[in-house]
Amino acid sequence: MDTVDYRRLGVAPGELVLDLGCGFGRHAFGALRRGADVVAGDLGRAELAEIRSMVAAMRAAGEIGGETAGCPAAADAQRLPFADGAFDRIIAAEVLEHIAEDGAALAELARVLRPGGTLAVTVPSWGPEKLCWLLSAEYHAPAVADGHVRIYTLRRLRARLRAAGLAPHKHHRAHALHSPYWWLRCAVGPDNDGHLLVRAYHRLLCWEIEHRPPVARVAERLLRPLIGKSVVVYATKPPTAAGAVEEAAWAGGRPAGHTAPAAGQRGAAPKDTGRDVRVPA
Repeated sequence: MDTVDYRRLGVAPGELVLDLGCGFGRHAFGALRRGADVVAGDLGRAELAEIRSMVAAMRAAGEIGGETAGCPAAADAQRLPFADGAFDRIIAAEVLEHIAEDGAALAELARVLRPGGTLAVTVPSWGPEKLCWLLSAEYHAPAVADGHVRIYTLRRLRARLRAAGLAPHKHHRAHALHSPYWWLRCAVGPDNDGHLLVRAYHRLLCWEIEHRPPVARVAERLLRPLIGKSVVVYATKPPTAAGAVEEAAWAGGRPAGHTAPAAGQRGAAPKDTGRDVRVPA
């Protein structure tokens, strides 16, 4: 159930991708299946351990090639342990709404993105999120530890991206069928997982995700622009005439399995944090 469109993000085989706030790795796995090398960054130890196991299982099953690197890494969004220009593409899905200093996090994401690289940021859409906040104060911070601290309008998110030195362009919404589910949960109590209607709607969503029936695909496509639970904005770091600098950075330390690109084509490798990008099988 990916939120980001990998084609719009421009993920290509051999590129280095950061999935920040990766959770249990759905976008990291999607990028790996497209041949990218991926650093899955999060602060949750259980999540990172699960990702390491899953990448090994994917390699053993032949879902990803033996040369494709997938690395879980502890990463604080406001103090990323990577070199400037390290990544070709970055995904930050449902992260910014949890961070008080979102400008600092975006500045870090812009720093580690190579010139000409593209970032995909997803946050809860304003309308569906606003209704959740109105229905229940128990849905968001401060009632929820590390919960949502703000609601973004599309204009506000674009302005934040521009302030970080990025150029936002395309956007779309996703997961329209999930919005009523969260409205229902807020109406009956966000922690009331056992409510009959909540359980029934959850089964419906699982059925839709697993089987992708035509009626659900049509409903999702029609409702997405109106009530999509998430909005995705793609932004590019303006290119510079720093190809020679990037080439020198790659010569200073590249991930295992990578070779230096032609000048101006790739960013610098992550700085050495004591982790091998390649996950052993």
